[in-house]
Amino acid sequence: MSVESKPFGTSNDEPVELFVLTNANGAIAEITNYGGIVKKLIMPDRDGNMADVVLGFDSLDEYKKSSPYFGALIGRYGNRIAGGKFTLNGTEYSLVANEMPDRNTHLHGGNVGFDKVIWDAEAYDTDNGPKLELSYLSKDGEEGYPGYLSVKTVYTLTNDNALKIHFTATTDQDTIVNLTNHSYFNLAGEGSGTITDHEVKIHSDSFTPVNAELVPTGEIQPVAGTPMDFNEFKAIGRDINMDFDQLTLGGGYDHNYVVRKDKEGELALTAEVIEPNSGRILEVFTTQPGTQFYAGNFLSDEEDLYGKGGKLYPKRSGFCFEPQHYPDSPNQPQFPSAVLKPGETYDHTIIYKFSTK
Repeated sequence: MSVESKPFGTSNDEPVELFVLTNANGAIAEITNYGGIVKKLIMPDRDGNMADVVLGFDSLDEYKKSSPYFGALIGRYGNRIAGGKFTLNGTEYSLVANEMPDRNTHLHGGNVGFDKVIWDAEAYDTDNGPKLELSYLSKDGEEGYPGYLSVKTVYTLTNDNALKIHFTATTDQDTIVNLTNHSYFNLAGEGSGTITDHEVKIHSDSFTPVNAELVPTGEIQPVAGTPMDFNEFKAIGRDINMDFDQLTLGGGYDHNYVVRKDKEGELALTAEVIEPNSGRILEVFTTQPGTQFYAGNFLSDEEDLYGKGGKLYPKRSGFCFEPQHYPDSPNQPQFPSAVLKPGETYDHTIIYKFSTK
């Protein structure tokens, strides 16, 4: 096991570091303290051949210029908030509507969300694998959010080939918080084509349908009898182009699934993915009530997107599983609350566990 660090450029004249975590099996995670981005994640296939299974770029400048949140930590609030506004304790807070000109939505924390700040970092070895601790203090009013929010994110590359992400946060006044990671996975190896042949199983009986701005309508609908149903393994591409209103609105899968679990806050298996050719398997665990499944529908949408090594990343060349609170929860009182109060601790775990078949 080992942890190394090396320079990874500068942002606003501040130095940025890249941390290389290697576990006892030779799996590698490269993570930068700029946005907590998982730059590389190298895992073995069934024959022991190693490949990088996350999309990304070679340089910091590329991430700063045009990244669709590749590998990044997302906050204060992951996903969408309708109209860029929410009301808390009778006060309306205005956030920037930053998604795109024709959508009046706040996306992934704003213009300068947690994906674009430099985190304080400390890396070290543990008995369970190398660990990287990232800390950040988000000031009152930052991107329109109330309260000082003290955040810690701990990445552990475990010796059983899992990337474990543990979030904690505290606040000095009532606020909202919803943290997640936005890695795009291709289990055949990044830059190797589309993910439509990957086989997916999602442990969920229902999802939150969206409107034309991809914001939840407030309903919770069953997946049974619809192309949204992944309770049995099926290829991502099997139903993705069906004439179904939710798939038409999202250009494919870009929806929050309700995580099936026995009690609030328990760590539950939310999704499984198999890549048939390499035999790589990904299992996703979370303590959160929802998981956003995104099939990379907008990659290379307006212009070609080139990633590491100059490789083309076409439409649907990566998929995301983003465990989180439901989108727009601050405006949907029937959804699980995303409010954090002084004296409470936001505590959320994601585990991306890799194995082979």
